[in-house]
Order: sequence, then C-alpha cells, then structure tokens
Amino acid sequence: MRLITYTHNDAPDRLGAQLDDRVVDLAALAGHAGTELPADLLSFIRSGSAALDAARELLSGDPAGWPAGAVHPLAEVELCAPLRPGKVVGVGLNYVEHVAESSRTLDTAKELPDRPVLFGKPATAITGPGRPILHNADLTTQLDWECELAVVIGRTAFRVSEADAWDHIFGYSIINDISARDQRRSGQWFFSKGQDSYAPFGPAVVTADAVGDPMALDLSLRVNDVIKQKSNTRHMLFPIARLIADITSGMTLEPGDVIATGSPSGVGAGMVPPEFLQPGDLVEATIEGIGTLSNPVIDAR
Repeated sequence: MRLITYTHNDAPDRLGAQLDDRVVDLAALAGHAGTELPADLLSFIRSGSAALDAARELLSGDPAGWPAGAVHPLAEVELCAPLRPGKVVGVGLNYVEHVAESSRTLDTAKELPDRPVLFGKPATAITGPGRPILHNADLTTQLDWECELAVVIGRTAFRVSEADAWDHIFGYSIINDISARDQRRSGQWFFSKGQDSYAPFGPAVVTADAVGDPMALDLSLRVNDVIKQKSNTRHMLFPIARLIADITSGMTLEPGDVIATGSPSGVGAGMVPPEFLQPGDLVEATIEGIGTLSNPVIDAR
C-alpha cells in the first residue's frame, strides 16, 4: 500500500492511499462504510495491523461505491511530508565508497567503521515533497545532498535482534539528508544536519509488504537533471536489520520513528572540484518502488 499525506483545496492534512493517479481518503472511506480509521499517518501506524487490514479491505471494494468526496485526482492534491517523526536516526558512512570519499574530503577515518555511525535529526528538519530546502549563505557555502532509504518503524522496538528486526518495520520512504558541511562543530554533526528543511521526506510511505527486498533497491539523485548519485541498497555496509538491532540495544524506537540508512557516494563534497547546492537548484532523490522526492533550493537570508 502506498500511503501519502496530502491537502486538498487548502483543507487540513489528510491521510490517503495512492492508487495510480487517484488519492483515496481512508478516514472518509471508512466513515462511509460505518467504521473508523485515523485521518493521519502517525495515528494509523500506531493503530497497528488492525488499521492496515481494515484499509486493505476497504480498498478492495468496488470503487463505484466509494463516496465522491473521498476520492481525488492525484494532480489536484498537494503532497506533504508523510508524517512528523518523533525522532530521525541518521546513519553516517554506511556505504563503502562513501567512506572512501568522506575520508578524502571530510576528514573522516579511512577505515571502515566496525559498528554503525549514528546521529540525530530533529523533527523540525522535516519538510515535504516540493517544499524548499533553505540555503542561508550567512550560515553555509557548502550545502550538500544525500539520497537515503528511510525505514519507518511500525512497532515499539527495544533490544531487538537482527532476526526479529523486520517485524518492527511499517514501511519505507526517501530522505534527502541535507548537510551544511561547513557547520560541523568539533566533529559533531547535529547543527550541520539538523537545520530547518534539512530532511526532505516523502513523497510516500510504502508499506513493507509492497516493497519487496529493501536490500536490493536502486537509488539515485539528480541536481538540475544531472545524475550525482547512483547505487543500490545492497551496498550498505550495515544492512537494515543490523541497524535496528544496534540502535535498539540502548534506545527505544517508537512507531513513526525513522531511520535514514545512509548515503552512497556522489555527494557534492566528494566531487572534483566540490559542488554544492545553490538557490535555484532542483534536487530529485529517487528510490526504486517508492518514487521521486523533489525539492527546490531557495535563498533563505
């Protein structure tokens, strides 16, 4: 199932299921059928398998019987960030070639890490499809991109084994891990990666059953229609199950939390000469089976 958060005619944000070129308001569809479903994705995730099963049953019905107000053409809605996570756990240096380019250009270690490198992004960094990435030249001249598979947690997870990790995943999306490379502070990444708009997220959350093998997805990123990154999730140094096991060894992951699983090589800082985002640029991050997350860069001074 492909789930989006959208607004229509300036109404409040709603949870929808995307069916090709249509968007179905799940709460409205449920109400028409005499039952209830949450109107936002975070509440839907927290409702567990019962909400998923109910949504699937409703969507399997005859569309001719759906209320007109519950269905909109995709072209007539505005997509929003799918949800606002309680926390975003970022993973650094999780593709071998990115470790190499980072050691050349970002003063990180040459050696492959022996356990996941973790950092946080605040919820205020989240922004949605089509929303601007803020370029403030008073703070950075090195605004960079990173296309990453986002894992959306579906069940509370603490001290979860690798074998059980998959049972705690609700679905997958895309995060563009925007970074102000010149705002690292004594090796700390929080301000560099946590400023407002530095976590474009979306365009949808695709449920785990609809993705296939998340460790075999092509991913790429374009800036102004020029390919900068191109790889596959099979090249992760620490696969998804290992990440969940490591994070939950000492930290609780809650429904709706997001893990940004790391970037392949091809970031701007690794180019020769380095390339960085400027106002007027368009950044497009694409992951197989999920879609394309597009965001313009604007001057925020």
